[in-house]
Amino acid sequence: MNDSCQSKIANYLTQLEEKDIKLGKVHRNLSPASLIELSIHRKEGKLSSTGALSVKTGKFTGRSPDDRYIVDDNVTHNTVEWGKVNHPLSETKFEKIFSRMKKQIEGKEFFIFDGLVGADEEIRLPIRVITDKAWHSLFATQIFIRPTLAELKNHEPKFTLLSVNNFEALPTADGTRTETFVIISFKKKMILIGSTSYAGEIKKAFFTVMNYILPLQGIFPMHCSANAGDNGASALFFGLSGTGKTTLSADTERRLIGDDEHGWSHKGIFNFEGGCYAKCVNLKKQDEPQIWNAIKFGAVMENVVINRYSRQPDFTESSVTENTRVAYPLDFIPGSIIPSVAGHPSVILFLTADAFGVMPPISKLTREGAMYHFMSGYTSKLAGTERGITEPKETFSQCFGAPFMPLRAQRYAEMLGEKISKYGSNVYLINTGWSGGPYGVGKRMNIRYTRAMVRAALHQDLEERSFMHNEPFNVDIPTSCPKVPSKVLDPRNTWSDKQKYDLSAKRLALLFVKNFEKFGKVPIEIRNAGPRI
Repeated sequence: MNDSCQSKIANYLTQLEEKDIKLGKVHRNLSPASLIELSIHRKEGKLSSTGALSVKTGKFTGRSPDDRYIVDDNVTHNTVEWGKVNHPLSETKFEKIFSRMKKQIEGKEFFIFDGLVGADEEIRLPIRVITDKAWHSLFATQIFIRPTLAELKNHEPKFTLLSVNNFEALPTADGTRTETFVIISFKKKMILIGSTSYAGEIKKAFFTVMNYILPLQGIFPMHCSANAGDNGASALFFGLSGTGKTTLSADTERRLIGDDEHGWSHKGIFNFEGGCYAKCVNLKKQDEPQIWNAIKFGAVMENVVINRYSRQPDFTESSVTENTRVAYPLDFIPGSIIPSVAGHPSVILFLTADAFGVMPPISKLTREGAMYHFMSGYTSKLAGTERGITEPKETFSQCFGAPFMPLRAQRYAEMLGEKISKYGSNVYLINTGWSGGPYGVGKRMNIRYTRAMVRAALHQDLEERSFMHNEPFNVDIPTSCPKVPSKVLDPRNTWSDKQKYDLSAKRLALLFVKNFEKFGKVPIEIRNAGPRI
């Protein structure tokens, strides 16, 4: 072994010893092919006919937001917005859990991925992901940004994640709700995950970290996908899981920057990640060719049912969960921008999947309207995304990502408003949910119409068209759009019973107003930009 290899090994072993982590056999930054081989050998997954690794995540097929904690210490006590989203855990409880975890993993075989969060080299966060499953290390390898050999040699993680799937918390003694936990300590720069195999927890834990540290540097963190046109102009797609961020940003006419998490600095936007995490349920090649073609060797499919004999995946089968997923590196998407950085966005799109079927399929927002809807974060939570959700349910998730936002919603909204004012971005609200009636009566918005509306917004085709004001949502909707029937643009026209539409629309507007009351004192111009009752 040469001196360079010895130095590389010594560095990360010393770093682990400093945290009193004493592992046995360690696999560090293995290639995807090696991790796939090990996953199959360890019976963690099977190779599908597409070449993608197929795995099951056990009893948890979605995130457990009620089991996520932030350590309450002198760093976070006065900065984190504590409450239903950000649950506090004492430093003492954190140390107790960490101590028991270290004892359990001592001498065991583990996998380490050392990588980066943030494509902007001046802002990126060096991370370490320590897992007891090979496929989790493959997930991290494909989702986060891989370092070069030179960067790996000198890698010093600023945040470390330890995931032990068979480690359970003791709720009474540890102060947790259940045996499952995701705990973030900003003081110790550690993330602990136990008793869940759902890989999305790893991804979103680091997203939460970035949402806390970046505003302190004057950088706006965003739960959005992003792409760019041939002219270099970028666009942002905000939205919760299931609203279409990944689908709509994967456009054959544009270049993908990233599908889920970005930052906006004075230089422009940048992807936090090096990969994508797309939903697979009812995936069709003709509707989403880029995602379909990315499901190949190196990709990881979660909870997708595959044929026992042919190993062919069945994307229409949701017997395990509606929340079937696939993770793959960004370079699996042809023409993706790597490194994934771009200029300031000319267009911002807020995506919502309205299960009531009453919101317009597209409407233009003022700066204040954008801040209102950003703080509101309305959508319908779709089946399978979180435990216990079996059918669409209305929800308001501030900043289109409340489970990952440690700071007050107003802080993020102020940053959005400043960016819109400074760079002149046009903002649209797009309903990818139901039309012609609520869930169970109407139909999901035709994706071809949605894509046509998105492209019209991106190409500035709507700027020269006439608009009509929509009440009670207090937004302006275009009266025409290329390749979209005019009747579809006004949601009231798609309902056979207009009176039922009016009642349902007023009910949703009231929900908006009641939800916004939780923000307390907000500038009147922002409050007045929302729905009216």
